[in-house]
Amino acid sequence: MNYVVLIIVALAGITLGMYIARRNANSGFIAKQIEQKTENKQKILAFVQEHGKIQNNDVEKLAGVSNATAERYLDELEKEGSITQHGSIGQSVFYTTKSE
Repeated sequence: MNYVVLIIVALAGITLGMYIARRNANSGFIAKQIEQKTENKQKILAFVQEHGKIQNNDVEKLAGVSNATAERYLDELEKEGSITQHGSIGQSVFYTTKSE
């Protein structure tokens, strides 16, 4: 009977340890993602300041991200009030700083 209790306690300890290890590993990964996103958004703003405007394709190349991610970055920057969208759809859409 004592062995059964010991086995149950050991399994519970192992399970709890694995859960905590995974949780800590994921939090580090999420922090890196947030840091990378902030870095990419700063690159986008610097590009707009230097060149006067930016398009989706520029963001893809600059940040090394997919089309959808580039659109998300531009949308977030627009909602934050950092940039303004000119045009509605297609290749003619570009973004400038809010002051322009």
